[in-house]
Amino acid sequence: MSSSEAIMSGNQSLCTHFTFVAFSSLAELQPVLFIVFLTIYLFTMGGNLLIIGLIWGTPSLHTPMYFFLVNLSFLEMCYITSVVPQMLVHLLVEIKTISMGRCAAQMYVFSILGLTECCLLAAMAYDRFVAICHPLHYSLLMDTRVCLKLVVASWTTGVVVESAQTTWIFTLPFCGTGRIQHFFCDIMPVVKLACVDTSHNETALFAISVLFIMTPCLLILCSYVRILVTILRIPSATGRSKAFSTCSSPILVVSLFYGTALFTYLQPKAAHTPETDTATTLMYTVVTPALNPVIYTLRNKKIETNMKNIAKKDP
Repeated sequence: MSSSEAIMSGNQSLCTHFTFVAFSSLAELQPVLFIVFLTIYLFTMGGNLLIIGLIWGTPSLHTPMYFFLVNLSFLEMCYITSVVPQMLVHLLVEIKTISMGRCAAQMYVFSILGLTECCLLAAMAYDRFVAICHPLHYSLLMDTRVCLKLVVASWTTGVVVESAQTTWIFTLPFCGTGRIQHFFCDIMPVVKLACVDTSHNETALFAISVLFIMTPCLLILCSYVRILVTILRIPSATGRSKAFSTCSSPILVVSLFYGTALFTYLQPKAAHTPETDTATTLMYTVVTPALNPVIYTLRNKKIETNMKNIAKKDP
């Protein structure tokens, strides 16, 4: 580490910069990875912008379900942008460093967006629960004010909880080489660089993760279990198919997002390895946001129909 990357405190060298080494063993493949990730990023941004524009410009889609979908699309665009552009730059340069301040900013943004998405997916599950299990009271229970409150609550939870958590992390002293076994400033790879005993803090961090990640997850599971029971009680096969089609897309999105996120964040520290962390994080930071526009357009008949109508109007 150069003298500009560390300061001395007693007998320890404290980091002022971090270096990412996740793709260091793939030097020859980095140009290919750059093209792959750039393509995925542009596809994700374009797909989510298309969904937002389509819903915004189609009055028949101005319903709670699509209101939440617009918010999810916007969130996904911010989520992938918090990670991928920096990763693309680092795939083209030899020295992949980041200052302590930029690393903290990235962790703030990424973690806030991640927890906000957990809560927003729970709000979307509740919307589908009310629509299918209490259809006669849907317009009353899911009016504009309720939808806005659910979205604001999702963002507030993400900002408050993750701001406190990230602030705590960056009060720790970091020393040694400052080499992060990852491609961005994720929580566990950064905490590993702390040069103090963090075992008690990690227990608290684990408890917070369980509480604020698993609570939305349990709400989602309860909602979809009730939805499934209600659907199975519908006597008509056509009715069952129609009801299930309205919640199949959210179920796929939840499975993709939570499956990889839970695997990453609810493991004990000893179970983390650089390879598994990189692979699973790529899934929910890059692949899942790219799949969401596909899932919601191909499996949503209203969106698909409106896209076809727009295509027919084009000369």
